[in-house]
Amino acid sequence: MVSALFALGLLAAVAGPIGLRLRRRPGFVTGRDGRLSTSTTLALAWTVILVWLLITILAYGLTAGGGADWFAGEHGPLSSLTTVYLPLLGGPYVALIAAKTVVGIRLENGSMAKPAPKPTDSGKRPLRELIANDSGRTDLVDLQYVALSAVTMLYVVLFFLSDVGGGLPHLPAEIWALTGAPAGAYLVNKMATRANPVITGVAVRGAALVVEGGGFGPEARVELDSTALATEYDPAAGTLTAQLPAAAPPAFTVVVTSRGLRSDPYRHAPAAAGSGRAPAPAPAPAQRAAG
Repeated sequence: MVSALFALGLLAAVAGPIGLRLRRRPGFVTGRDGRLSTSTTLALAWTVILVWLLITILAYGLTAGGGADWFAGEHGPLSSLTTVYLPLLGGPYVALIAAKTVVGIRLENGSMAKPAPKPTDSGKRPLRELIANDSGRTDLVDLQYVALSAVTMLYVVLFFLSDVGGGLPHLPAEIWALTGAPAGAYLVNKMATRANPVITGVAVRGAALVVEGGGFGPEARVELDSTALATEYDPAAGTLTAQLPAAAPPAFTVVVTSRGLRSDPYRHAPAAAGSGRAPAPAPAPAQRAAG
């Protein structure tokens, strides 16, 4: 119990300052588009866990473990470092490096759209970006990568806390697949993603509907609730402007089609979008019948 509490204290000492630093300035774990990077965040998390494991084992060995002799032997506390833990760490780092390379190349040749995200009221990026695509919708590949990595991290941490004196937990050698396989799927997803237009914001300005995002072009067209609208493209601002129908409802769904590719549907609601359009008035309460 004492060893586990000591290990938890070291974990707080290692992860706490990093977490506070990222909370104030998350630039280290954001991509070039300004969103939280799934691959960078997971690679950093695995690095923190491995550093914590090694520091805790070193501290235990120099105190309760009895010194340098504790580290020796075929089944020493670090015996599974190269066979299990480095491959476990390698998957996220391969995904990180390869994904940045793939995204950079695709942005340069125009086969991927990465518009800047909308700023948040707090100025901080929401954690949901780790499992969402650029349109804000949940991405199944990112979700499985984050979920399986989180489960594997919890597995490692709990087994280590259950027996700190045993050194690195003797996990199955195949456990690296829980990070390697999702990392591979994450990378393939980056390579296979089409250059669909991306909507990051919709605003109503008078009788005009302004659509912000990326991957637009002169041929782009806006659809409001499946009704195509006459659309103008502003190359300087990178926005689309369409004439809002007179009978348009207060809340509606917008889709952009460009180069034969469709964006994810974007749901616009006055209260959420802050466009200034007044919400539909609530019906007056029915008067009680006289009697």
